[in-house]
Amino acid sequence: MAQVRARQQPERNEPYEARLTSMKIAVIGVGLIGGSLALCFRGKPGLELVGYSNRQDLADLSVELGVVDSATLSLEEAVQDADFIFLSTPVGLLETYLEQVHALPLKKGCIVTDVGSTKDSIAAKARQLDWEDACFIGGHPMAGSERSGVQAATSLLFENAYYVLTPEPGTDPARIAALTELLSHTRAKVICLEPGQHDEIVGAISHLPHIIAVALVNQISGYHDSNPLYRTLAAGGFRDITRIASSDPVVWRDILLNNRFNLLKLLRDWNVQVESFIDQLEREDGEGISARFRDAGDFRDELPERRKGAIAKTYDLYLDVPDHPGIIGRITTELGSQGVNLSNLQIIESREDVPGLMRLSFRDEIQMERARKVLTGLEFDVYA
Repeated sequence: MAQVRARQQPERNEPYEARLTSMKIAVIGVGLIGGSLALCFRGKPGLELVGYSNRQDLADLSVELGVVDSATLSLEEAVQDADFIFLSTPVGLLETYLEQVHALPLKKGCIVTDVGSTKDSIAAKARQLDWEDACFIGGHPMAGSERSGVQAATSLLFENAYYVLTPEPGTDPARIAALTELLSHTRAKVICLEPGQHDEIVGAISHLPHIIAVALVNQISGYHDSNPLYRTLAAGGFRDITRIASSDPVVWRDILLNNRFNLLKLLRDWNVQVESFIDQLEREDGEGISARFRDAGDFRDELPERRKGAIAKTYDLYLDVPDHPGIIGRITTELGSQGVNLSNLQIIESREDVPGLMRLSFRDEIQMERARKVLTGLEFDVYA
């Protein structure tokens, strides 16, 4: 088992400002989010990264990939003398791990935080606990990926995203500042919200869209049972606008149940929107329908394009490619020779004598724009 290395610890009553050059960070759950946080901190002067996992193979992998300095299967060993503890487990396990960590001897001044996408319940649990000289500050980095696991971790995940903190009103401002300063390594924009307000907003902009996408896909799946053309013709745009329906079922079960009271209200409001469309269609109210599309378009056009949000952004390019031998190899070779990192490639349609539609996926906007330049130079018609 990968063990936490011995280290010279500062005095337990030493203030945060004096510990800037010697800090231990414990990451409980080194998956996509926990691993990406660790990579943001990894290698910074004076920061030691210790990962905790409940499986030996995952602990070993997090060390082999260079995500953490060391890893352990012992929760007590991971949090011992830690200055910061990040709970990066699934939402359904956060309260259990919070109680377990709280029951262990924690360093004076230790800051415990989490990365869950719901905040009200974990905040309520934290209020029930006596933190003595440690404290809990809820957190939610609003960024994600289509991929999962420590293999998908990247130090770029949170760049240009919002990182929400939900401190209690009586939290020492110096501790909020300390956590904010550490999170500056993520290059995210840190903001503070009340836990309930966070859950209302994220429920509307992330949790509700996931429900709608799943319901829509399942509706089409039901039609497909009697007519296979539904699946045949649902490629392309339909697949793109419902991609979040493929999210992890267990993760989203826990998120939705945890935020169920907000979602029940949001779904009732959604039903009002649907009923309004039904009414307009029944009355053949073309102007009313047009007005709703205009209003939606106006609001959507005001949304920031270059900041990450609660739903992971995709970086895809599309191009028409002729059905010629070696064309895919030529494209990937040219991109590789120019140092462009291609994360996925899909041929959506390809028939003899008819150009196929190719979708190229990238991990970030920089890689996507570099690819666009290369492919345009090769005289391909490229569009997003």
